[in-house]
Amino acid sequence: MSLSRRSVLAAGGAAGVTGAAAVTGAGAAHAAGAGSRDRSGSGGGGGVRTGFDRLAADGYRTLAGRRVGIVTNPTGVTRDLRHVVDVMHPDARVDLTAVFGPEHGFRGTAQAGGSEGRYDDPATGLPVYDTYQTSGQALADIFTASGVDTVVFDIQDAGARFYTYIWTLYDCMEAAALAGKDVVVLDRPNPVTGRAALGPVLHPEFATFVGRKPVAQAHGMTVAELALLFNGEFLARPVERLEVVTMSGWRRSDFFDATGLPWVPPSPNMPTPETALVYPGTCLFEGTNLSEGRGTTRPFELLGAEGVDRTWAEAADAEGLRGVRFREAYFTPAFSKFQGRTVGGVQLHVHERELFDPVRTGIALLVTAKRTWSGFAWREDNWIDKLTGSASVRTLIDAGADTDDVVGAWEAELTAFRATRARYLRYR
Repeated sequence: MSLSRRSVLAAGGAAGVTGAAAVTGAGAAHAAGAGSRDRSGSGGGGGVRTGFDRLAADGYRTLAGRRVGIVTNPTGVTRDLRHVVDVMHPDARVDLTAVFGPEHGFRGTAQAGGSEGRYDDPATGLPVYDTYQTSGQALADIFTASGVDTVVFDIQDAGARFYTYIWTLYDCMEAAALAGKDVVVLDRPNPVTGRAALGPVLHPEFATFVGRKPVAQAHGMTVAELALLFNGEFLARPVERLEVVTMSGWRRSDFFDATGLPWVPPSPNMPTPETALVYPGTCLFEGTNLSEGRGTTRPFELLGAEGVDRTWAEAADAEGLRGVRFREAYFTPAFSKFQGRTVGGVQLHVHERELFDPVRTGIALLVTAKRTWSGFAWREDNWIDKLTGSASVRTLIDAGADTDDVVGAWEAELTAFRATRARYLRYR
């Protein structure tokens, strides 16, 4: 009698994963609502169980009888830090046959703007397909060639519209609909809370991979909620069978450290939850000639350029922004802008995160940088317009607008997005 690794480990494949049974169904909105009402524990306080936790605890019944491919990356881990692919692969209760890797890759070996390509995973032998910068019929063809009938998504998001994993989700949903595949989204926390949507809403003519559809810059949603929003509002051909497995124990006011879950950097320049906290605002500096802190140990918390002095930090502090202070800082990036050169600038210190508005802060920093440093310039490709979702922020700042003027310009579109968003929220 011969035993395979898969059969030997099947019984313990989900060991160490706890959680209530996932509640899902063919109707996506109904499924998500039902799942979120099963809230064992008091919420927060380290009691959060992810969508995968609940799926595994339910014996993978949602995936029974299906050939499964999963879109994931290094953040797809259990509470005891085992990757969900390594947990599912030897378990006879789930037929996992393929993995799909996003930007940075499935195992996370690639830097920003890179991926791992097509290969067989050494740990499991599973085929890994590259989805980065692939969408539409081309991605649908990959799903068809893989032989799966169900595409599962399990990636930790960072909470900002221009963080590309949510658009990987969108592209996979669009391609799954074209290929006639089912989609199951396993939910994880929004690390910077789901309290509110903030910032400008993307205008359709500025759509790119850092923003496909009219979503606020800080969306305040989880990936499962976004999946429901995409299917209900934006996909020309919705996924016929979309299921979401919600979390239990997560509240909209929870920051990541309240979840009790381990933080795995979702990309090389998102090392901590504190990075995610400032990222929806300070990522805007990617659209300028200043360093956004890439190549330092504090990306997106350190900002600067050659020739910047203490006057920027003083001007930023004078803005009176709630929950944050600014320190004059000097740093030498190891890569990216100003590699190997010492630059001056600011470091953000968030001291009251409940009051902190990252998008307003990012705008105030742009306004004060332009006023205090004569060398300030936008990237020649107007990347700032892709990040903010329109030309409004750039043109207003160039015209001398102050922070209140810039922020006030998007209030009407943000109010409309918040009303749409409210229909797809599944947690209190």
